[in-house]
Amino acid sequence: MKKSLFLITILFCVASCTKDYLKKAPDEDLDIKKVFSERKYAESFLSSAYHNVPVMLGAADWDQRNPYTGASDEMEITFLGAYSHLLNSGAWSANDFFPDVWGFMYEGIRKTNIFLDNVGAVPMDEAERKRWIGEATFLRAFYHFMLARIYGAIPISDHAFTLSEDYSKIRRQPVNKVIDFIVAECDKAMPLLDWRVGADQYGRVTRPAALALKAQALLYMASPLWNGNPDYVNVKDGEGVQLFPAFDKERWRRAAVAAKECIDGVEANGYRLYRSASNDPVRNYQEVFIERNNVEVLFARNAGEHSHFERCSNPIGFGGFSIFCPTQELVDDYEMANGERPITGYAADGSPVVNPASGYVETGYVAAKHPKDYYPAGVRNMYVGREPRFYASINFNGAIWKGRGIQFWFEGLDGRKRAGSDYCITGYLMKKMVNPTSDIFQNRFSLNTFIYYRLGESYLNYAEALNEMDGPVADVYKYVNLIRDRSGLPSLPAGLSQDQMRMRIWHERRIELAFETHRYFDTRRWKIAAGIDSKEIHGMNIGAGTNLGDNNFYKRVVVEKRVFVSPKHYLWPLQQEEINKNRNLVQNPGW
Repeated sequence: MKKSLFLITILFCVASCTKDYLKKAPDEDLDIKKVFSERKYAESFLSSAYHNVPVMLGAADWDQRNPYTGASDEMEITFLGAYSHLLNSGAWSANDFFPDVWGFMYEGIRKTNIFLDNVGAVPMDEAERKRWIGEATFLRAFYHFMLARIYGAIPISDHAFTLSEDYSKIRRQPVNKVIDFIVAECDKAMPLLDWRVGADQYGRVTRPAALALKAQALLYMASPLWNGNPDYVNVKDGEGVQLFPAFDKERWRRAAVAAKECIDGVEANGYRLYRSASNDPVRNYQEVFIERNNVEVLFARNAGEHSHFERCSNPIGFGGFSIFCPTQELVDDYEMANGERPITGYAADGSPVVNPASGYVETGYVAAKHPKDYYPAGVRNMYVGREPRFYASINFNGAIWKGRGIQFWFEGLDGRKRAGSDYCITGYLMKKMVNPTSDIFQNRFSLNTFIYYRLGESYLNYAEALNEMDGPVADVYKYVNLIRDRSGLPSLPAGLSQDQMRMRIWHERRIELAFETHRYFDTRRWKIAAGIDSKEIHGMNIGAGTNLGDNNFYKRVVVEKRVFVSPKHYLWPLQQEEINKNRNLVQNPGW
């Protein structure tokens, strides 16, 4: 009898617990109609659409969707699992799934489409509804641009597809039509968006973001990769539609007008080039990427306490992984404090050709520290007297970081002997964007952001487009020189030709926008990547040296021989599985 009662009790408990377990919370079974019948659910849906803005900071991690920094001539990433290694070796293919930029961006586009198709049903304040529509419209344009910049022509998705639609009609649209769509979306979004948001809403879309995206998209459209590229004359879809247009110089005019519209609009509403409280040129530049919500930022992605980014950026002896290693080529390109380029080229044996007017010295060591502590006594002369952005962006052997000098030589506190598989392979680490107040050993990290658009880039966008259209007129000089003045550099020399100014602007972008993912795309849209990304990259001789003053460490050595096949590698391949699903999606040339 007792046994029977016990069994009945167990069965009752199981049935009761199962019944409770199957009960759902009110918001666990929402359909589209329910989501857009309440404001809080609709706002959560919009927040989900923001999720698809890539974090980008972790350039070694596939889920950050930034293989671009490590695949440019700015950096070598030591983590062997980084997708950039496949790009640099030429081993990537249409069968690769990660980092799946295609799928992630179209996921975000579908979210914005669903939101825009249904937000009209939400009971809410009309002014707020307009802002939400502006935000989602921008995000839809932004995600299209994230795709276009690597694939070129892509399908345009301007509504949420249903099961009843004919998917065979989905085709890649000509790249000029894609950019026109992005521009039109930005124009729709602008009047709906605020010029600024409060600090508690930092990261939400504002009107400056839409202005900046429009200008950037038009700049890309005017550039040689898409504007009359002879390599793409025969790139057509299955119906014979040409996916890349003939050359039109007026595209530069459109880009210049849009960039100036952005500059004038944001400056009239309180944005400006950031300067530190002390106006020290190193801090002026360094703090742009550390001080959140500062006056230069037009659109940024919040990354929270991105401890892995901080670890990847810090030397081994500080608890870091020494992952983000700038190349010797980038280091050589930073100017001297007098505005002269230190190195004008390389001899057949790889040794640098020094510009005597620069004052650059490759050998020896400095006796006295910099009066503002940009470098200590005893560092190699090759790091002495450089422009302020160098000291704000690059951690080099002997540089003071968090209270002590960095030791990148083999047996040093930050050297390879103390590392596992990850170590500083070039003798340099990225300092830009890295907060010096973080303490890895104490697990104390700052809030990180990745800046997509800032006023400094807009200045350079405008100068480039205007120079291509009209030559080096006054405004071209003005906006490049504003960038240089913020970092304590002299103005450009007067009387430059259009070609000379082009080289100056290209150089200024390389330095000012370093590690912000622009370099990868700049060399491609200018069609110079074939001559840059098919070369060896170099670093210091990290396997040698026993102290800061050991000459053996400061010899240039080959770090990697990179592969670039033209025109194949100028665009990414569409994933083969996408083509298998829709045979109307023609592949990019060479793939």
